[in-house]
Amino acid sequence: MAAVLTPDVLLVGCGDLGADIGLRLATLGHEVVAIRRRGDLVPAPLHGLSADLTVDAPRLPPLDLAHLVVALTARPRTEESYRRTYVDGMARALDAVEAAGQSPRRAVLVSSTAVYGDADPDEVLDELTPPRPVDGPGRMLLEAERLFLERLPAGTVLRFSGLYGHGEPRLVEQVRRGEVGDPHRWTNRVHRDDAAAAVVHLLTRAEPPERLYVGTDDEPSQLGDVAAFVADRLGAPVPPAADPSRGTGKRLSNARLRASGWVPQFPTYRQGYLA
Repeated sequence: MAAVLTPDVLLVGCGDLGADIGLRLATLGHEVVAIRRRGDLVPAPLHGLSADLTVDAPRLPPLDLAHLVVALTARPRTEESYRRTYVDGMARALDAVEAAGQSPRRAVLVSSTAVYGDADPDEVLDELTPPRPVDGPGRMLLEAERLFLERLPAGTVLRFSGLYGHGEPRLVEQVRRGEVGDPHRWTNRVHRDDAAAAVVHLLTRAEPPERLYVGTDDEPSQLGDVAAFVADRLGAPVPPAADPSRGTGKRLSNARLRASGWVPQFPTYRQGYLA
């Protein structure tokens, strides 16, 4: 009979991104337990654990915890939903970890660059930029970050920009229909494969990570430029052109994450959308 190994990774949240992170860690030889409302939807060889964190704390199995990843998803996008999931739900999961006498050597919270809110498009935002969320969900994400770092001395927050990949991006359909709005708006994105790789990189690199990183690709881009690239590949009508002098939105830098040794497979939207 094969020996039963004690899990050394706990995933709090196992949607598309969380599952990808867990599968990558399993490939590296880790035993992974993943919390999801329906544990039967967690892909093998990950071990699914059913729990609704907005209601109850999970009943954890015996663990020998090396790595903890919090990658939750809240719907709808309201302040109350984000509070229940990211603040209260995460707290219940961390309470369960504490009650089990576990203290992970590395921990990553998947957050969002939505915490920055609006910005001057002439400014490039990074980890030193003070966050200024403009809505309830952004405020709840920032509160979750604060609690996570307060409770976990080995914790790292990774703020991702817009995730895409694995399925047709919404922008492709908008280009087909000729419905691309605000071509001058600056956009930031990161392919989901690169996002999952970034989490695993921070958990497993030899040197301890920083407490905060921005996860985005190498090139903030105006929406009109991205749409024009997609339209050219589709043979679709050319969308309105971008004008840098009329740019709105924010631009983000991945310099700190790059300096840590993370190398994106899709460094710009060009490689990502072609894939």
